[in-house]
Amino acid sequence: MILTGGLKSFFPHVLRRIIQCNRLSNISGMAEGYKQASVVILHKSLADDFEKFCHANNGALPLLYRSKPGDWKCPSLSSDSDIRTDCLQYRIYEHGACTGSLKSLKEYSEQLKDMVTFYLDCSFSFEKAAQIEQKCNVSMYKTAVPCYSVSTFSCNLVVTMRPVPESKLEAAVQATSGLKEAHGAPIHMGDPGLLGIKDLSKPDYGDPVHLHPGDIPVFWACGVTGVEAIISCRAPLAFTHSPSHMFITDLKNTVPVRSSREVPQVHCISQHPLQYSMVSVEAAQKIKTLEMLIGTDPGDRGIIHLHCPDELLKASLSLSHAQSVLITTGFPTHFTYDPPEENDGPPGALAIAAMLQALEKEVAIVTDQRAMNLNKKIIEEAVQLGVLKKPVPLLSYQNESDDSALMFLCENGNPGRPRFDHLIAIERAGMAADGNYYNARKVNIKHLVDPIDELFLAAQTIPGVRTTGVGDGGNELGMGKVKDAVKKHIKNGDVIACDVEADFTIVAGVSNWGGYAIACALYILSTCEIHDRYLRKAVGFPQLSKRMVWLSALPSVTKEEKLLKTLVQHGVRSGKTASLEMEVDGLPFYTTHSLLIEKLLQEVQQ
Repeated sequence: MILTGGLKSFFPHVLRRIIQCNRLSNISGMAEGYKQASVVILHKSLADDFEKFCHANNGALPLLYRSKPGDWKCPSLSSDSDIRTDCLQYRIYEHGACTGSLKSLKEYSEQLKDMVTFYLDCSFSFEKAAQIEQKCNVSMYKTAVPCYSVSTFSCNLVVTMRPVPESKLEAAVQATSGLKEAHGAPIHMGDPGLLGIKDLSKPDYGDPVHLHPGDIPVFWACGVTGVEAIISCRAPLAFTHSPSHMFITDLKNTVPVRSSREVPQVHCISQHPLQYSMVSVEAAQKIKTLEMLIGTDPGDRGIIHLHCPDELLKASLSLSHAQSVLITTGFPTHFTYDPPEENDGPPGALAIAAMLQALEKEVAIVTDQRAMNLNKKIIEEAVQLGVLKKPVPLLSYQNESDDSALMFLCENGNPGRPRFDHLIAIERAGMAADGNYYNARKVNIKHLVDPIDELFLAAQTIPGVRTTGVGDGGNELGMGKVKDAVKKHIKNGDVIACDVEADFTIVAGVSNWGGYAIACALYILSTCEIHDRYLRKAVGFPQLSKRMVWLSALPSVTKEEKLLKTLVQHGVRSGKTASLEMEVDGLPFYTTHSLLIEKLLQEVQQ
């Protein structure tokens, strides 16, 4: 008789006895509250390298115990175990190929004397805690995400998938994030294609799981990655448990008390494709503080009415996931001068570029054809001043055909192969509803502005490409998201309001401040352990060793003063009315400007 139900509350040692008698069909949902372990058995000559592989990819392979050669017991996990019989089913691998399944390993007792057993915590351990139990074996998928290789162990990550209703997503993430030995928090939430998974109905291991309307596919690193590692190393002989037939331990699942640095928040950063990101409560609060600091309104122009909460956080999360970023700036306020540019925009753009370079992302700047030489000089001098690590590629865009924007943004105009995954406009003149471009005084400056707006409009049609607009008056590119508020609260807003939207809209008292805040937010995210783990899919090692490089890329009062002096030397003027004489809270404007940068840096480094 095969037993399949009514055993959830049995103690582990009882279940192991039943397993030894081959009286179970599977152990899904059994021994609630106790850890279950994946099993990998290798020749002792491979053991040290496999242990290193586990530590290097501990999201998928959280090591609970390593036995000595020939030791069939694991006293720290159970008092009466025998690994030869205590899994419901085993698989045998010879030279990287699975050559069969076994109910017991006793016939291999002689070979096992020279073999080492690894016990790895399993996601079955957390299903009850996260309230995401399935009525079948969990779905498991091979991904396109490479693990960190060690010697002959080289494979891609395997993940489990569980559908989670959107309303329960954050609760499931928080419940599992504390169970670090049981794979911890998810490594991806949203579109499976972003992991290289083509069809959820065809898992590589386990059973297919049906998603109901409103469900989000949520993926955790999986111990079956160890099976792929065994295949990759082509060992003459190796054993594993069969998927969903783990070893039941005597260890209880416990969730430690956590600080705000260890508690995750979940944020949706894209709908097409669906993508979520993760950040700690502490890091999220720091970024919200940055957003509050840059919201000061010099001159009381009414920008407080344009504020969109949490846009800085979401934009920065999206940028953190991007690999290649295109930045644009340039507002020809002084249309009767040559050059007509104002000095708000370029410093903020270069602050963002500097941090993106430090984070090893590709970054380029697109600007008006008439301003190419000016911007080339500014970039060269920014490198000399230490603001930039290296020159940023400088591009221009012209509308030469109906598909010009698509050809510019994508390889051969193919939306499936974008050159950039994020576009940022900071203090960039934006097109109004009538097709013209206006400064704050309603002067049409269209003759000085290239149609870079078209890139932002085209980006809306390219899956996976996100856009951010940074502005301080409502007539900047990307401010279309708040155009109704601009028309209502900003002087001349009914005429000057930009009509082109961005996915994320960051409103600041001075647009440069928005650029500085983005750079600071990216630093905060990069030093957030929760976000770092999610970004690298829990494979490889934390990137915190690069912290000093990121720190040196942050904006500073000294850097910005040097850059502003450089702009003045090239004839670039202030664009804020009487800004040299303006006072904010009783202080000269540029004193306030310096104090704000210092406050941003203080928040970053707390």
